[in-house]
Amino acid sequence: MTSMLLTVDVGNTNVVFAVHDGNEWRGRWRIATRPDTTSDEYAVWLLSLFGHSGLKPADVTRCAIGTVVPAALYGLRRLSREWFQVEPLIARAAVDWGFEIKVDRPQEVGADRLLNALASHHHYGGPLVVVDFGTATTFDVVDAEGAYLGGVIAPGISLSIEALHQAAARLPRIGIGRPQAVIGRDTVAAMQSGMYWGYIGMIEGIIARIRGEQGPLKVVATGGLAPLFSEGTTSIEVIDQDITLEGLRLLANRNPAPIFTGTGPRDPPFIPA
Repeated sequence: MTSMLLTVDVGNTNVVFAVHDGNEWRGRWRIATRPDTTSDEYAVWLLSLFGHSGLKPADVTRCAIGTVVPAALYGLRRLSREWFQVEPLIARAAVDWGFEIKVDRPQEVGADRLLNALASHHHYGGPLVVVDFGTATTFDVVDAEGAYLGGVIAPGISLSIEALHQAAARLPRIGIGRPQAVIGRDTVAAMQSGMYWGYIGMIEGIIARIRGEQGPLKVVATGGLAPLFSEGTTSIEVIDQDITLEGLRLLANRNPAPIFTGTGPRDPPFIPA
């Protein structure tokens, strides 16, 4: 029987599922994050895509989940248990990362940030900073030995655009793109320039200040908007769209697979305080 790893990366905006066969990624699929999605809803969608890729549920023998949305974990755990008969490994500070987490409260660090640190250091060495263009724009610093040192969290550009539209009655909702000129000749062009070049300025400024504290380091970028912003700056040296998924793969390989004891719902549904 083929042995494959199912990885699940849960962000605030999207959930990314991917399957690795030990040599390569066999498929990647994305769905909008909805914390109340049930395991059956995930299964109907995901198994259809499995079929299109020539995969079967029985091919999956391990599962690793990284999430920054606690409410989504219940349905995904049940998906792993009920549809793949696998107990998932959950990316948390308490598992074996293979590096030190040198922050005051490791349990508060988002799983995606630690996964990015793990995979980036594995593939590119250190010291480095990982810039992740997601719902938030994060900068995570890793030293030469791979230890996670902390980082910076800023609002993502989509959040900033929506906030500007909501707060200013006469400003429209705009798309994200690199403007032809810095000086906009109309409102939309002016907003696009402010957003794009404003974020370029933030990226360059934060990286420069991190280097001022840590010395020279490599810059790795990930997230859907990484290619767009890399066009406007020389600060970004490497773009790797699979870095979080790679982190889940590496974490699963470092840790023993949890023992599967049944399909019953051993976790209560997440109920917000």
